[in-house]
Parts: sequence; C-alpha cells; structure tokens
Amino acid sequence: MSVHEQPSEAGATRRGFLHGLVGAGLAAPIVAAAAAPAAAEASTTTTPASATSSVAGVPVAETGSATASSYPFHGAHQAGILTPAQRVATFASFDLTAAGRSELTELMKTLTDRARFLASGGTPASVGITAPPPDSGVLGPTVPADGLTVTVSLGASVFDDRYGLSSAKPARLRTMEDFPNDDLDRSICDGDLLLQLCAHNADTVTHALRDIARATRGAMQLRWRKDGFSSPPRPTGTPRNLLGFKDGTAHPALDTKAAPDELVWTHAGGDEPDWVEGGSYHVVRLIRMLVEFWDRVSIHEQENMIGRRRDSGAPLTGTHEFDDPHYASDPTGDVIQMDAHIRLANNRSPQQAKQQMLRRPYNYDSGIDVNGNLDNGLIFACFNQDLERQFVTVQKRLIDEPLVDYISPTGGGYFFALPGVRHETDWYASGLLA
Repeated sequence: MSVHEQPSEAGATRRGFLHGLVGAGLAAPIVAAAAAPAAAEASTTTTPASATSSVAGVPVAETGSATASSYPFHGAHQAGILTPAQRVATFASFDLTAAGRSELTELMKTLTDRARFLASGGTPASVGITAPPPDSGVLGPTVPADGLTVTVSLGASVFDDRYGLSSAKPARLRTMEDFPNDDLDRSICDGDLLLQLCAHNADTVTHALRDIARATRGAMQLRWRKDGFSSPPRPTGTPRNLLGFKDGTAHPALDTKAAPDELVWTHAGGDEPDWVEGGSYHVVRLIRMLVEFWDRVSIHEQENMIGRRRDSGAPLTGTHEFDDPHYASDPTGDVIQMDAHIRLANNRSPQQAKQQMLRRPYNYDSGIDVNGNLDNGLIFACFNQDLERQFVTVQKRLIDEPLVDYISPTGGGYFFALPGVRHETDWYASGLLA
C-alpha cells in the first residue's frame, strides 16, 4: 500500500506541525540519480582506489586513509566539481558592491590571486611590523593547502544592468523558482556570487573564507552562508545522510570518459555565449530534514519512501547495495513503490540517462531553531550541463513524493560555475569581462 494511502501517526503529526510552523518541503534528488566523476588529478599522492568510497557518487577517502594534499588550480575547468569530495565545505553567497565593470574586473582578479595562493599553500608575504598581519594566523605561519578547492559561480542577478552583462548571460541561468512543497526563505537564497569552499579540515575552510572576505571587502558582501560535512562510510561503502540512509549509491552518470562533456560541462554555441565553454550550471538547495518526526516513523515506512534498505543500502528488490533495482521486473511497484524516491529520481531508463546530474552534497548541523527543534539537513549541490534538462526536470518528478512530509527546502539558488583559470596570467571570468 502506498505511503500516501495510509499515513502513519508520525506522518500525520508532521503535517500538522508543518502547517503551524515551517511549511512543507520538496526533495531534491537526495538518495538516487547520483553521478560518479573521475577523480581529479592531485598534485601529490591521492587516495588508493581500495581506500575510497563516495559521497553522493563523488569519491572520498575513507577515515584514516591518505588524501591529496592539494589539487591543481589551473585548468579548463574549476576544481571542486570533479575533484574527490573533501570532508568539509562552506557555501557562501555574496552580493556584489563593486561600482562598475572595471571594479568587478579588479574583484575577479583579486579573488583569483587569493584562491590561487590558498589552494597551493605557502607563507604569506611579509608586510612589516607596523602593518596589520597579512594572514589571520588560523593555520599557523605557513598556510597548508589541505586539499582546498575554491569554486566560483555567478548568479543570474549579475547579468542585470549594473555591469553591462545582460547580453552575455548563460542561456538557462535564472533565479531559483519556488517548487511546490518548498518553504524558501529568500534571505538565504540566491546572490550575485557563490563560493563553494571545500577542504579536508574545517579550519582550512574557515581560514579561506576569512582571507577572501578580507581581500574583497568593499567589492562584495556576504549574503548567506551554510557549512557542511561529509560523513565517513558506516560501516563501509557509501556514506549516509542524516536520515540514516546511504546517499549516492546509484552513480551511472559519469561512468564513461565522455560523460562529463555530456552531463557536466556547458559548451559554447547554439543559444549559449562563447565564454561559457568549460563551465557548468551549479545548483544549491538547503534542505532541512525534520529528523524528530522522521525518527518516529517505522523502518518499513522509511524504506518504502526511499526504495532501499536502510542498513545495507540495497534496493528493496535486491540484496546488496549496488544491485540493480530491476524496475522492469517490478512494473507496478509491488516491491519498490512507484513513488519511492529512488524510482522517481532515476528510473534507469535510456530516456532519463541524459537527465542525470553530478551531485556533490554535504550534510549540515546548524544547532536548533527558535522552537527548540534540531536544525539538521542536506546542502544539496549539483552540476549540470543544462539546468532545465537535468535538475529542473528531475525536481518536477519529485513533486509530492512521500518524502516531502519529512524534509523542507529552505534556501539556495541557481548559479553558473565559471570556466577554469587556465594559466598564471588568467583570472576568473576573463572570457566574460575582458
């Protein structure tokens, strides 16, 4: 029987709570439709394949194993997209206060200089004993790279009249809409510029954000921020989200060498401007998980909503985590319900293969809300070649799925991840602004 047809007592209580306090939520693809990228080449020893797992399909190092000390900063694409997922992340959205196009250009050059230094590590230059110190000292006198990646993305609002860029806007970039079941707080949505900062340790990410904010003060101001973490695999295999389910088991999207060009990187031509070559549509959704209510639901009902066993991660039609769900053998949803999350997100059909996206999410724990309820959830982040064909199409399939009774998207936005900084004299958005 469908979860919708026979709600549990906990589910009914949850619905009453939503109407009175926070409003209903809509799932981004939380568990299924993940993509597994090829690992980015590291500048030092990378994690052995035998010691890796994945977070939402993105390879990560298991606890205690070796990790790359740094990742290349220069290249056709930015780091932090195909890069193996680091343990911690900060998503920081800024409003631009640069007065015009020339100031915006200087901002991008300054941002490039700081990101290049932070991603490589080193000793800050001496400025003399009378000047403020050149670095906060959070990481000591010499800044370690610590696997830091800085990914810079622009929001649709940059392409208004302030900087004369309206004709250069990526074709599918727009302000994130309210989907049915969303409960968006616009104070933690959107923004002109998004920094996705990822590293192996939290102090490295905090240091990077502080350094960049200091260097760019007067040209951009923080709008909203969310800190995240990747859980280690427990006990093995794919890590879990804060609903307790393995997150990222299904990852067919990038299994072939050509897949990034087909699913991740945006290409010039058609209705896309030339400068977007090598970039990607970057989606961020802050999805609160109403864990107190989820924890009162039977394991049977939880597994039916997801379509997988909680302990093993196996599809309900299988035995092991990576077993194929074999939807063709369950055409009427007798085992994996037709509205189960994994089935709606990706039914494994050829038609949906081009709708897959590169998912790179992080868990978050933001303490408690004003009512004393736990504020736990997911920073859902993904990269798409075509925002409409991929994320938006999948999101629409998830409208009114059973899981919306236990999650509530509250913020985030649509952004465009810039093409990479190709060499020492290149800088972020040079193709757009030069």
